[in-house]
Amino acid sequence: MKTTTKTFIAVILLVIMCSFPVSSYAQKVTIALGSEPTTLDPQIREDGGERAVNDNIYETLMARTPKGELVPGLAEGTPQLVDPQTWEVKLRSGIKFHNGEPFNADSVVFSIKRIIDPKFNSEQISFFETIKDANKVNDLTVRVITNGPDPILLSRLYWMKMVPSGHTNDPKFAETPVGTGPYKFVQWKRGQYIALERNEDYWGEKPPIDKVNYRFVEEPGTRLAGIMAGEFDIITNLLPEFTKQVPQAIHILGLEHPIVILNADGGPTKDVRVRKALNYAVDKAALAEGLFEGYAQIAQGQLLSPSFFGFNKDLGPYPYDPKKAKVLLKEAGAEGATVELIGTAGRWLKDREVVEAVAAYWEAVGIKAKVRIFEFNEYLNRLFDRKTRGDAIFVVSSNELLDADKSFSAYYRAGGIGSSNSDKELAALIDNARTETDFNKRASMYHKAVKHTYDNAYFVWLLNIEDIYGVSDSVNWSGRVDAKILISEMKMK
Repeated sequence: MKTTTKTFIAVILLVIMCSFPVSSYAQKVTIALGSEPTTLDPQIREDGGERAVNDNIYETLMARTPKGELVPGLAEGTPQLVDPQTWEVKLRSGIKFHNGEPFNADSVVFSIKRIIDPKFNSEQISFFETIKDANKVNDLTVRVITNGPDPILLSRLYWMKMVPSGHTNDPKFAETPVGTGPYKFVQWKRGQYIALERNEDYWGEKPPIDKVNYRFVEEPGTRLAGIMAGEFDIITNLLPEFTKQVPQAIHILGLEHPIVILNADGGPTKDVRVRKALNYAVDKAALAEGLFEGYAQIAQGQLLSPSFFGFNKDLGPYPYDPKKAKVLLKEAGAEGATVELIGTAGRWLKDREVVEAVAAYWEAVGIKAKVRIFEFNEYLNRLFDRKTRGDAIFVVSSNELLDADKSFSAYYRAGGIGSSNSDKELAALIDNARTETDFNKRASMYHKAVKHTYDNAYFVWLLNIEDIYGVSDSVNWSGRVDAKILISEMKMK
């Protein structure tokens, strides 16, 4: 073949290739997470790393837009109230799980019964404690029964992932997830990566991205180096001081509230004066500016953002007053007392740094702070086991229901999975508010609960931080108010 002929053929091939849209080629994103999932069972743990992956594999009956509006998901339309304790949910037809199992009323009933079963012991139970049962009406209709009127059931259904009843019997279910979502599980090489691929049989709109790789990188500096080198397309928990160094910095006021849970029933923190002193000792404004460079707001003495139902606008933060802290510690006879502070590193933005800064503030007023940083899985074991939680434990709490019930049920109410008090009065307030359908009465109950908790200083309230992501120039994505990282909402430029 002559050279001119070869050149002509090469030009023709190039023209043909360029005539296809970019989307026809394989598109892949690599996302660096701060922690590896502890499991890929979407119903058992309260683990942000697990959610980051499984939000793309599994789906829920209700969904939210990027701005937070509730819309139908696997439900055909908005569930309807049949009576004060019964909601009827109509399901979309023709949907299958990735392994071919049909999505229908049986799988919905199974999913609900599984996660609310006390023997299952889900760490997510605070999202669903009002749900009592679920019954099949026909193949595409389910009735959800609550233990009293539940004004936010639709928000709960936005959070509960639907699982296939057959595949959950597989001993490797927690390692090989099967959902109905736009992406299918491919491989989990522990300690290295999780790979997903687009579900070509997805019932909804076909997403542009073909393949997804999740990498697990605890150190923020390493994540930064990876995106600068083109190794990663998105990195989570971008340090505020690096926002000008990455190709794109996406930041949005998030749902995350760093707090310290204090043991109100034992140890030096049993004394309310000590708990108040630990609040007065911390300079929250310095944390917001010094550690987060303004990408955070001071928490207003409650585990709620101003946009959440139940927020008490009449309350403010404990002021920074180290002198008052010292006086309270002296009155309590707790000068020089040792307070164990448990934390983790890499899961949340500047988690280790916040823990160490809080400990330093406590040291400055005369407390001996014993900081213990655990690997995330062991940290979760301690967070959700009160016997090993110690005097104080740091956590970054998010509230995807946008309602006080979730935060209060988990952390305020005695017996909650993250609660460290046995306050029966507070528990009764929270229980009564949960089933109150009168808007104003329910708000008043939560306002009272907020003030009661503040006065008893059951926590050290710190900040409401922004979600900050580093994004490569090749990805078009703007983030979400609920902090979900949905690959189907991304496009390659």
